[in-house]
Amino acid sequence: MTTKGTSPSTPTQGTKSSGRLLALDILRGITVAGMILVNNPGSWGSIYAPFRHAEWNGLTPTDLVFPFFMFIMGISTYFSLRKYQFSFSWPSFFKILRRTIVIFLIGIAIAWFGLFLRGILGDKTFSEALFNFDRIRILGVMPRLAICYGVGATIALLVPHRRLPWLVALMLVAYSVILLLGNGFEFSDTNVISIVDHKILGPQHMYGDTIGGVYLKFDPEGLLSTLPSIAHMLIGFICGGLIMSTKDNNLRINKLFIVGVCLTFAGFLLDYGMPVNKKIWSPTFVLTTCGLASSFLGLLIWIIDIKGYKRWSRFFEVFGINPLFLYCLGSVLSIIIGAVKVPYAAAASGSITVKGLLYDGFITPMCGGNATLASLVFAILFVMFNWCIGYILYKKKIYIKI
Repeated sequence: MTTKGTSPSTPTQGTKSSGRLLALDILRGITVAGMILVNNPGSWGSIYAPFRHAEWNGLTPTDLVFPFFMFIMGISTYFSLRKYQFSFSWPSFFKILRRTIVIFLIGIAIAWFGLFLRGILGDKTFSEALFNFDRIRILGVMPRLAICYGVGATIALLVPHRRLPWLVALMLVAYSVILLLGNGFEFSDTNVISIVDHKILGPQHMYGDTIGGVYLKFDPEGLLSTLPSIAHMLIGFICGGLIMSTKDNNLRINKLFIVGVCLTFAGFLLDYGMPVNKKIWSPTFVLTTCGLASSFLGLLIWIIDIKGYKRWSRFFEVFGINPLFLYCLGSVLSIIIGAVKVPYAAAASGSITVKGLLYDGFITPMCGGNATLASLVFAILFVMFNWCIGYILYKKKIYIKI
């Protein structure tokens, strides 16, 4: 749905003149810009270390962007469900279900479009490229967001909020037991996460990864790891309630920092026996990233909503008010420039993708042949291109709700 006029950001009490918590928009924008940046290097073989995902166990700055967005989604869900007084009704449920299905199908459509375009421009017939559903990846970022939103929002309408922390703890403990009993911390085909996805989804519908020289169909947004992701979203929801129950921004900051420090400390402490791992969305990954997101939000409230240092944040506000649309736009554009080919005499085949032409033909020479620097410059320019489109929508006060 496209709306025009007042920003869709949820009003909050205790903010200064804008009437809303601008810091939340900015955090959302930072995460979306970060997701686009790390997903679109000039070359996957030439990336600075902070812009890589941890190979298996561990945490890099890149591993923070998706869980931060999941945390923010939880906060935003709290704001949006207030109009229902957090009481279950069929109209509210069907609205949640409709949005869940739309987001999920958008994710499937993007995956289908990638296969279709590469197929039709490659060696596939039109029919083979069009009907590629036997090879399409079912899960991914958008489907995970959809499932976590749908299940999490429904739980928030059914379960008293005072019991949500206990429910989150139960979900994380249950998932911990599953991982410990099912070889869940090993990258192998005996991992319970891999086994479940192979049995239910099938390897042709899963993401493939190579770790330590071993290739395996292992989906980082798998079925079992959706359980802690729902808990992740609910932690954000609980923090949304914490924000709304406090009118003064200084008190909000204190509470967010307390929550952030406690969760981060718990996550790193438990890492000794249960490693922080994004690919399996380990319980320690949930605790650590939610803790860092809570602390970062508290810092942004202090900088933006209390101190009033806002001018620097305008760039990220553009991403923050149309987040899912700009993320999807970036995904589609990435597919197009990575598949469409143009004539290029220097290439052995006589042609090169648009992305290859920009990266190899222009940006790398401009960077003095430094492939890693050129890869980063390409990613930054790609973010800027998407920002320009978002800025047009921002100036026209057009907000595309997904």
